[in-house]
Amino acid sequence: MNIKILGSGCKKCKTLTENTQSALAHLGLEADIVKVTDFAEIAAHGAMSTPALAIDEKVVSVGKVLSSSEIEKFLQ
Repeated sequence: MNIKILGSGCKKCKTLTENTQSALAHLGLEADIVKVTDFAEIAAHGAMSTPALAIDEKVVSVGKVLSSSEIEKFLQ
């Protein structure tokens, strides 16, 4: 599984990363988490606001910080 956190590296992006790691741990899953800060690459994913979360190249959330339980739903 490949997970991308799309954003500038702001506090919201860091919180989304932490929540993603927590969701993975709770479900007992492993994944590569990549932080994407290049705005051209973020736009190429179709995310026009950040933070955004992409799982296996599919953007599942844009412009908000998901909770761990919300992220778990996408991971299952």
